[in-house]
Amino acid sequence: MNQKSIWVVDDDPIYQIIMKKIIGKSGLFSNVHSFSNGYEAINSLKQIIAEKGNFPDVILLDIEMPVLDGWGFMDEILVLKPQIQAEIKIYISSSSIAIEDKERAKNNPVILGYMSKPISLNDLIKITTN
Repeated sequence: MNQKSIWVVDDDPIYQIIMKKIIGKSGLFSNVHSFSNGYEAINSLKQIIAEKGNFPDVILLDIEMPVLDGWGFMDEILVLKPQIQAEIKIYISSSSIAIEDKERAKNNPVILGYMSKPISLNDLIKITTN
């Protein structure tokens, strides 16, 4: 098993459970962390920066969440980017079918892809090989 870390930032607790099972079955990641909104995930990134800890390798980010949605998370991560000494692969993982969301993700240079929920085992393999 690789020593890679993945974060699932999504407010749906059932989806988090499903993703943990799929990620576990994949054997591609040794650490899985879940956050119920972008605010929790940004605070965790700030803590990693302060403690010089290990950044996640991949973030699966939902768009529609309470407190801080996926777009707000992206705004915040751009502010933190100069302090992040790692390459974090960020993918939107959403049930949104809005063309605007897909275009916005496509036009954001930090977002590497837009995937419809649920993320499959094949999607995870593609993420890790890119």
